[in-house]
Amino acid sequence: MGWCHPVRQTSHLVGEENTVVDQVVEACARAAKQAAPSLATASEQAIDAALTGMAERLRASADAVLAANAQDVEAAKAGGMSSGLLDRLTITEARLAAMADSLVLLAGVPHPERETPIRDLPDGLKLVERRRPVGVIGANYEARPNVTVDVASQLIKSRNAGVLRTGSAALGSATALVREVIAPALQDAGIDPAAIQLVPSADRAAAAALVRFPDLVPLVILRGSGDSTRELGFEAAKHGVRTLAHADGGGVLYVDGGADLAKAHDLIARSLDRLGVCNRLNLLLIDSAIYADVLHSVLETLEKAGVRASLPPHDHPIGYEWALDSDREATVTVSPVDDAVQAAQVANEKTSGLAAGIVTENSATADAFMDAYTGTGVFWNATTRLLDGFKLLAVPETGINIDKVPGPRGPVTYTDLTLRQYAVVPAH
Repeated sequence: MGWCHPVRQTSHLVGEENTVVDQVVEACARAAKQAAPSLATASEQAIDAALTGMAERLRASADAVLAANAQDVEAAKAGGMSSGLLDRLTITEARLAAMADSLVLLAGVPHPERETPIRDLPDGLKLVERRRPVGVIGANYEARPNVTVDVASQLIKSRNAGVLRTGSAALGSATALVREVIAPALQDAGIDPAAIQLVPSADRAAAAALVRFPDLVPLVILRGSGDSTRELGFEAAKHGVRTLAHADGGGVLYVDGGADLAKAHDLIARSLDRLGVCNRLNLLLIDSAIYADVLHSVLETLEKAGVRASLPPHDHPIGYEWALDSDREATVTVSPVDDAVQAAQVANEKTSGLAAGIVTENSATADAFMDAYTGTGVFWNATTRLLDGFKLLAVPETGINIDKVPGPRGPVTYTDLTLRQYAVVPAH
């Protein structure tokens, strides 16, 4: 079925170990590239049958998947993993059901048009824009086993083969998902199951190896902490590999003087339903005109959510991302600002630019904030937790891209994972 060979650590020399890991990742990449045409030429019916089959097998194999995940979680607890990261690692029965539902939904959404007429040209010719798969796309992500299914499903829908690399904490869960769910569903749909490869090594060096084979894996999706993802991005650039990076997060919420305070408290609470995710509330800005009056009730709302406030004067950067702090993740930075424009400026200059929202009943103030904020997602009387492929676009995502360059920005889905090709053909 095209599985990569497991790494056998036969040497105590770091350089030799890394060479072995590079060879394993390269073997995965070659296997995926060899299988890629099977996926690229598959019919729409076969693609959607594979996704539906994944959903069916996920439900049928629930016991095996949950058992593998329980072993991962137990090992992570023994290793001292924080509660927020444990939450991301855990597959519950409800989350497994949601994963299956998302696969069924993805199977039912339209495929991108493979050819789109653009314009007529002289001499009886016309210009057509065609969409082609990349070929093989890599993905590096940490302790989130659901991402294995999310990314694989997006690759399959976009007809791209894939090489998936996850962190050691989730490797058991990911292995069960590929073995029990993804590979057999592809096989049943008449598609080479080797099109989706999972790197079997828990070695961190596998992440760096994944971005070193431009002829095999020209594009890699990077998800993880800011520093590690940036390091991989730099390594990829050295080798001519392009990346779609989801590095930094942290949602911002500004409570304006014209806000409905009941609505504000509700949004604060709803923004903290999960602490280990990138789009949770990280920085709470409050109009200085009401700051003193509402601070006590805001602190009560945070306390009910099990979260403490970091108040001025801060001993950390104002945009510090608490979700990445295993010791203090249950924290929100709180600070007064003069107005909506200053709130947007703080969000622009002091945070990652992932998402920011305003709570106000004044439309002119909301417009000023939304015009001033340059980040990926902007929200009016809504939580930044909505910046998610499934919640916004009704399909899973491969990650959220926050680059400040043209291209797929925000939740990256299957429609973003194709290449544009111009074709000039006879008009008739």
